[in-house]
Amino acid sequence: MNGAGDIFDLSGKTALVTGASRGLGAHFAEVLARANARVILGGRHPEQIRTVISRLPELQRNAATVLPIDLLSSESISGALGSLKELDILVNNAGVVHSAAVLEQSEADWDSVVDTNLKGPFLVSQMAAKLMAASGRGGSIINIASILGLRQSAAVLPYAVSKAGLIQLTKVLALELARFNVRVNALAPGYFDTELNRDFWQSPAGEALVRRIPQRRLGQKSELDGPLLLLASEASRYMTGAVIAVDGGHLVSGL
Repeated sequence: MNGAGDIFDLSGKTALVTGASRGLGAHFAEVLARANARVILGGRHPEQIRTVISRLPELQRNAATVLPIDLLSSESISGALGSLKELDILVNNAGVVHSAAVLEQSEADWDSVVDTNLKGPFLVSQMAAKLMAASGRGGSIINIASILGLRQSAAVLPYAVSKAGLIQLTKVLALELARFNVRVNALAPGYFDTELNRDFWQSPAGEALVRRIPQRRLGQKSELDGPLLLLASEASRYMTGAVIAVDGGHLVSGL
């Protein structure tokens, strides 16, 4: 085993991140690349992904690749994962949300969110696990869930249900895949400041929500780096089926 300074090193590992064109997905891809993984960035917007790759140091940039994939299409998933020869780490990050009151959510809204956030990760995980098992090395699957899969919030019913399902998917996959040395864990972020939601956090409703977080602030993307690298690396080799909340204490806040 390497020394403590090298425990999160991912040299020699190949990692796939879905939804890697922006937001947390782009950040996760950069974190894994800087830990020396060969990163495959998956998503529906190849040009945006190439911009993400351009921000990497030269060594990691040259090793990174783009994988076009649409989680709403089983054919796209099959074609994308079928093109891979090896895989050690999968980060199921891609996800969408539709905000509306429950009486205003349509069947199409439900299908879009649940298929992207739950069905897609199941299909990707299934194919990734087959690659990991066949290699004899095993691997690590990291599902990006949410604290909304563990507690309730109004106006995001399909999203909350999909994330709760993703957490249960994590646990059942962990149970079944352990024999193949494939670990399956989840990160459950709370509320984070990203370019996609910054305007909301500056609104009265956003400011009121932040006041309910025990640490009284939003998370920063860099505060997910440690938990991500823990689950991606051999540092968590005896962890599977775990759900790690990174939420400033939101889950333990009073009602």
